[in-house]
Amino acid sequence: MSALRTGKAAGRNGGKDTSPVASGTGATTGLAAPARPRVLAQARFEVGTLLRNGEQLLVSIILPALVLVGLSATTSPSLGPGNRIDVAVPGVLALAIISSAFTSQAIATGFDRRYGVLRYLGVTPLGKGGLVAAKVLATLAVLTIQVIVLSVLGLALGWHPNAAGVLPALVFIVLGTWAFVALALLIGGTLRAEAVLALANLLWVLFLAIGGVIVPRSQLPDAVAGFVGLLPSAALGDGLRSGLVDGTLNLPALLVLLAWAGATTLLAARLFRFDD
Repeated sequence: MSALRTGKAAGRNGGKDTSPVASGTGATTGLAAPARPRVLAQARFEVGTLLRNGEQLLVSIILPALVLVGLSATTSPSLGPGNRIDVAVPGVLALAIISSAFTSQAIATGFDRRYGVLRYLGVTPLGKGGLVAAKVLATLAVLTIQVIVLSVLGLALGWHPNAAGVLPALVFIVLGTWAFVALALLIGGTLRAEAVLALANLLWVLFLAIGGVIVPRSQLPDAVAGFVGLLPSAALGDGLRSGLVDGTLNLPALLVLLAWAGATTLLAARLFRFDD
């Protein structure tokens, strides 16, 4: 695991973090680099960690791609009116965002805390705000790869996105990344690693099954559809479907996702712990 390898490397260096974030620009002056280079250096490190981790690549790209192929080849579950592949692709994009921004980040953060990696970062000038910003930037970089791969696959399967909704969809991708990274840091930064692993995977399954991600809320029972609409997963799925299928900006979904992003960011900033 990358966290374990990083923790061992830190141990071999006498417990000192020798990463670009800890040492500023890498110079020997002992002065911290400005905030922007620190955040970018940590973001590059996060991207490398994500791309080298086979388990995270499985969750981030391979599983969403398999879901998309499966939905295009079957008629169950029902996705409601419209061309099935046109409805399926936005939902799978939402699933990919949740996989990268939430599940992978929460688990990585939880185990980085366990092995002491975040404790070393906690005494560097990066700080909590810089860590959140770096993780958001890293996730957006990985998501760019995901969106390209899944979009090409969707086009090959007959997807015809609404060009007028590309910009609203991009807004939801960025906002959804922010909301789910903040939620990941809230969970990964407060619970023990084992609890993070179990909860992150359980929530991923629930978001997929009944969270309004793949299956639109219109296809869920009326008794749960209203509640599901308040979840960040449903807001992200609804927003992407409104943009890429209908070509419109879904304002209620945008407000729900923005509320989740703001609330989880504040809670993560207040409760996040760098040590286990």
